[in-house]
Amino acid sequence: MSPKKVLITGASGLIGNRLTNLLLERGYEVVHLSRNAKTGKVCAYAWDISSGTLDEQAFNGVDAVIHLAGAGVADKRWTTARKREILDSRVKSTRLLANFLATQKHQVKTFVSASAIGYYGFGLTNEVFTEESKPGTDFLARVVTEWEREVQVVQTLGIRTVLLRIGIVLSTKGGALKEMARPIRFGFGAPLGTGKQYLSWIHIDDLCNMFVFAVENEALAGIYNATGTQPVTNAEFTQAVAGKLKKPMWLPAVPPFTLKLLLGEMADMIINGSVVSSQKIQRAGFQFQYTELGVALKHLLH
Repeated sequence: MSPKKVLITGASGLIGNRLTNLLLERGYEVVHLSRNAKTGKVCAYAWDISSGTLDEQAFNGVDAVIHLAGAGVADKRWTTARKREILDSRVKSTRLLANFLATQKHQVKTFVSASAIGYYGFGLTNEVFTEESKPGTDFLARVVTEWEREVQVVQTLGIRTVLLRIGIVLSTKGGALKEMARPIRFGFGAPLGTGKQYLSWIHIDDLCNMFVFAVENEALAGIYNATGTQPVTNAEFTQAVAGKLKKPMWLPAVPPFTLKLLLGEMADMIINGSVVSSQKIQRAGFQFQYTELGVALKHLLH
């Protein structure tokens, strides 16, 4: 059987970049939907989410869509305009794809969409969240709820649909680990807030392999938490990073009010956390390569 053809949205981001390379290594043909069309090893076709247009040629021969597009949640301070951008970039992009799949000819059989553990809300709770847990009430929880509602429209079209609620992605190329390691590298490492809030983390390679698993495993459908097997507290995480980098941890924890002053509403993501279970995806047969934080950090930090 010849390799499948996969269309990826949001491919220029942290996950999309690594996932594109992984799929190519595995013999897949990959195309992108992007703000700008380009040719090369991977062709990118243009779409414009704000005007609701896309190049229909992007779907020629495509068997599976992996939908990652969305404005970075932690890239900028959450002004009213930025919050609207975070929501619209997810909801409108998904709606555009669903409308195309509902009204145009195509051969897409599988739709795998990113989602986020922000669905559950963040707090200083030891509750273990599963896919059956109720949504939170904060801004990110509302964003994810609306986003997932649009993805579920695709499911009604008879297309196998998988939603991966992604945790804190660990990568050297960007994201949380790079930002959290920076002050530690300069000897200014400290827990954030109380340090007791949990981080439900996942190694970038495990996450990308999970997307491939979702594409390849035809028995998979519905919602799955894309987090590792062992959440840790912020203090444990910071200590582990400092240990791997051989840097001291001598500063007191950064108080929540300081983080609020620096980051505004976005600080809630850092001050609070959530314990999220990945049992469901494991029961479906997915095997993690990085189950322990120490092993993941050893691979990522040099």
